[in-house]
Amino acid sequence: MTSPASSYDVLIVGAGVAGCAFAHALSTITSPSHTKPLRIALLERSLAKPDRIVGELLQPGGVIALRKLGMEDCLEDIGAVPVRGYCVVHEGKQVHIPYPGGHEGRSFHHGRFIMALREKAKKAENVDVIEATVNSLVNDEGSGRIVGVKATRKGGDTSTKETFLARLVIIADGCFSNFRSQVMGETAEKPSVKGYFIGSILKDVNLPIDKHGTVCLVKGSGPVLLYQIEEHDTRILIDVKDPLPSDLKGHILDKVIPGLPPALQEPARAAITSPTEKMRRMPNSFLPPVEQGGEQTKEGVILIGDSWNMRHPLTGGGMTVALNDVVILSDLLRSVRHLDDWEEVSHILHSWHWSRKPLGSTINILSVALYDLFGAEDSNLDVLRIGCFKYFERGGRCVQDPVSLLSGIAPSPLLLFLHFFAVAFYAIWVMFTHPRPVSPPLSRQPSPSASTTDSDSEDSYVQEKPVYARPGLEEYPWLFVKSIRVFWTACVVFGPPLWSELR
Repeated sequence: MTSPASSYDVLIVGAGVAGCAFAHALSTITSPSHTKPLRIALLERSLAKPDRIVGELLQPGGVIALRKLGMEDCLEDIGAVPVRGYCVVHEGKQVHIPYPGGHEGRSFHHGRFIMALREKAKKAENVDVIEATVNSLVNDEGSGRIVGVKATRKGGDTSTKETFLARLVIIADGCFSNFRSQVMGETAEKPSVKGYFIGSILKDVNLPIDKHGTVCLVKGSGPVLLYQIEEHDTRILIDVKDPLPSDLKGHILDKVIPGLPPALQEPARAAITSPTEKMRRMPNSFLPPVEQGGEQTKEGVILIGDSWNMRHPLTGGGMTVALNDVVILSDLLRSVRHLDDWEEVSHILHSWHWSRKPLGSTINILSVALYDLFGAEDSNLDVLRIGCFKYFERGGRCVQDPVSLLSGIAPSPLLLFLHFFAVAFYAIWVMFTHPRPVSPPLSRQPSPSASTTDSDSEDSYVQEKPVYARPGLEEYPWLFVKSIRVFWTACVVFGPPLWSELR
């Protein structure tokens, strides 16, 4: 059974970060092409406060985008915490990576931020926020164009599907999009999943550097990310590769937590073993952006946000990319005279696809490259990981430029390319010149637990403190061969995500 149709200029499916921001941005469009405000419908399956373990760290570039959209006040009164940079911890050492120029990001409970965005959208002129589940897209039988959606309002008769028509439909239903394949057609790609973030909350802990995100590089495991999201709450995200171990809790307790800084081990252990705090997981997905418009995608509909483009959440760049996309696309749409003219909209989509590349591509590529380095799985990647950490230890431009790229302050794929391969060459230099641990001989001292009677047995031999030594000249031929493998590994890490962004 179908009820009478409601008509709008723009219909947005999904009231998350991208959907709310886009609704508000379109409501402010004033130009010779639009003499009166657009009528906008924002449809969301549930307007209850969401509870997620990601989408809680907004980089400075995202704060800048919110300011451009006139939505920076959404960060107020939600308990948001200033974020002033990062601290990377590796084998007991730490390096400070501050945001340059006094820039700050924000971290917060995801649900509170979303509710603030929705409230802002509700107050926008000519925006109707509707709680309804979108069941299907509506096709024009003659042209095949998408002209609206069918949806079931919450609390209504589930057998009654209401039709919402619009000159342009925007899909912003997130990483588990129900409509991605239908919109993209043959150009659709499936998100690739390398692993999962396992999330929990630590109570009243002190991170190594206050108001800084902490990245712990745990040997034999993926990276661990921590950041404060409220006065008493600190989010911990533990990367676990796919497939997940059968005993996930045991894996984290035995393999991951011992690699954290000592001050964080007990709070992390308490959170993981708490009977009231359930471990939750989120797939770490990568989905490269494919150009929309023309004949390659469905006419009359556009994908934005995670429904179209995803990157590894390690760098916390998802919301920054989405908000920047909204800034660019909403500005381009000001010049469109007829939103139902697909040829005109397609020209705008082409411009948007390439205008977003400096920031979007930089963060997308960096997220994949850093994850591969920080979650090193073989000896060549481990060389790059050690080189990356020591590169940061140099300070100056070796820290300032990479964190400017990661935070969305200075988007430049070329600068990213230069620094990534500078890290690769520096890692090779470190491999040749820096001291590395070597196995010391066994000492004949009896171990403290050995008895008098077994003091001469093999069990009484103990390992002395680690000894560090620089490679000798006799090792250089083997290191030269290894350096070629390391450089090739760097190319394999950087090449595929770069290629995916050139389309």
